[in-house]
Amino acid sequence: MPSWIEIVLRTLAAIVILFALTKVLGKRQISQLSLFEYITGISIGNIAAYISLDLDNLWFLGMVSLAVWVSVSVAMEFLTMKSKKARNFIDGKGTVLIKDGQLLKKNLHKERLTLDEMLEQLRKKDVYRVADVEFAVMESSGEVNVMLKKEYQPITPDVLGWKMPIEREAQTVLMDGDIQDEVLDQLGLDRQWLLHELTKRNLKEEEVFFAQIDSNGELLLQTGEESKQPKNSQSKPKERVSMLIEQFEAELLRLERLSQNESDRRVYQTAIDRFQASTKSLPDHLLK
Repeated sequence: MPSWIEIVLRTLAAIVILFALTKVLGKRQISQLSLFEYITGISIGNIAAYISLDLDNLWFLGMVSLAVWVSVSVAMEFLTMKSKKARNFIDGKGTVLIKDGQLLKKNLHKERLTLDEMLEQLRKKDVYRVADVEFAVMESSGEVNVMLKKEYQPITPDVLGWKMPIEREAQTVLMDGDIQDEVLDQLGLDRQWLLHELTKRNLKEEEVFFAQIDSNGELLLQTGEESKQPKNSQSKPKERVSMLIEQFEAELLRLERLSQNESDRRVYQTAIDRFQASTKSLPDHLLK
């Protein structure tokens, strides 16, 4: 057999074997490399290259070596799952780099991280002042995670005490000009409804590059062309006002039901009565 054909066959065999062994190692080997997994990845790549290109008669021993490396790697993963001490020794522990807004010089030197590199990691987290950081740690994977001080954290609805409606995943109903009938069926819609909505926007099926229906039932369209962007439907102000009124009333009723004593229940009931009375005084055109 000519040498070049043998190399082609060995390379194809190495690709298949590497793919199978990578599936055995799992997604963690791909996404989060510990020190041992990093060494394993390099070694497996070198062995695969040896299997593909070395023309001696002992190339099959490379297969044995691959199997050993993968077996040891899988065994290490199970060991780290079972033992905290083994996990700390093999994967390492996180290192605190910033505490209470103060850089820890000793730990930066331990991780061989310069100030420029540290500032770069902070900028990746949209942090531009070290003093704003409550806590920053370098994980065993090398990634730096940051927690801002309370006063610099973004305001969330939970902080304000707002109860937000459940947000559901947007469903893709059209992709590359192809209507996804199964998704429409799950949403209780059909192809005719979608085509009617496209006609209202003066669009044809093949002109739409991407379309989704969000959790509010709004159809969002993308043509993929800057010169022809469709106008996506949005909730009208009247609809938003009506929805907010319903949500607020429902929240008051929920709090009344959860009241632990009669005094609290009367407070919520009074608030409900006053709220209902005030909404009745609103002009009809704001609620319809």
